Amino acid sequence: MLADIRQQIINSNSRYKEAVDVHRRERQFQVGDLVMVRLRRERFPPGAYSKLSKRKLGPVPIIAKINDNAYSIGLPADCNTSSTFNVSDISAYKPADDAVVAISSSESSSSEAGED
Repeated sequence: MLADIRQQIINSNSRYKEAVDVHRRERQFQVGDLVMVRLRRERFPPGAYSKLSKRKLGPVPIIAKINDNAYSIGLPADCNTSSTFNVSDISAYKPADDAVVAISSSESSSSEAGED
């Protein structure tokens, strides 16, 4: 009976893992990639981080890959925290799109026509 219960627990856990892993996305970064780092209050000494502080820091380069889950990040000198971050706190840096949106002459002429 005890063996049956243990087997049911193992089966239940494996079904749960399969359901959760559907939404899991592996994130891999290379040394030198620019990333954004999420800053958590727990990483700083007491009093060094307020609720109005930045939530993310970056773009900062990845200095070293410790393993698939941990990376060493090139933080600024004034940041009083460890430079090792879990992959859950790192996101790829996407530069802002600086492309200027051009308005075609047909759009501008239609708005002028309604003013008369």
